[in-house]
Amino acid sequence: MLDSAPLAALLHARPGAVALMQPWLTQHHAATSILVYGEVIEYVRGQPGFSHHREALRALLREVFPYFLTYAIVERYAEMRRQLRPPHGPGLIGDVDTLIAATALERDLTVVTTDRDFQRVPDLKVMLVTLHE
Repeated sequence: MLDSAPLAALLHARPGAVALMQPWLTQHHAATSILVYGEVIEYVRGQPGFSHHREALRALLREVFPYFLTYAIVERYAEMRRQLRPPHGPGLIGDVDTLIAATALERDLTVVTTDRDFQRVPDLKVMLVTLHE
């Protein structure tokens, strides 16, 4: 499950991202959250050629399956928020990241990300990546 930075890097055809993710695309194993779409749209809105980027992102999502929120995912989100909240947990992460993590847990997926905060989520499979040009 691709987080925002890897999906944006793939959208911009950064060589490191393409090299890492092309096999997943070819085998139809790439997924993301519809919330990541929202984060990437926010990012490209500030760039010249927004309409082109939006269309390219929508085309990319024909290859990268976007998971939508369900009752089960939102219930897992609520459980995770309580579990991460101090003093019982390591500290909260952002709401959108918690929903992305809940989606990955509910669907038994690995989150591919540059964000170390995901490592604080118990039982979440995380692949930390560094995406160079």
